[in-house]
Amino acid sequence: MARYGRAASKSVERAMRKRKHGTLKSGKSRRRVTSRAQAIAIGLSEARKKGAKVPRKRSSGRRRKRS
Repeated sequence: MARYGRAASKSVERAMRKRKHGTLKSGKSRRRVTSRAQAIAIGLSEARKKGAKVPRKRSSGRRRKRS
């Protein structure tokens, strides 16, 4: 089964194209994005907000309990 939906890939594709043209901006400061990974993250985040099929973000403080 596919992990990401078609709408998610379109959103990432749009973000990557904007990054390439130098028009992709990020956050409150609206700074220009040059990082490929950040462009992908922005695309997925926008897709998630629109309700596209995108897996949940992993929480940063995830640790296994030892028993």
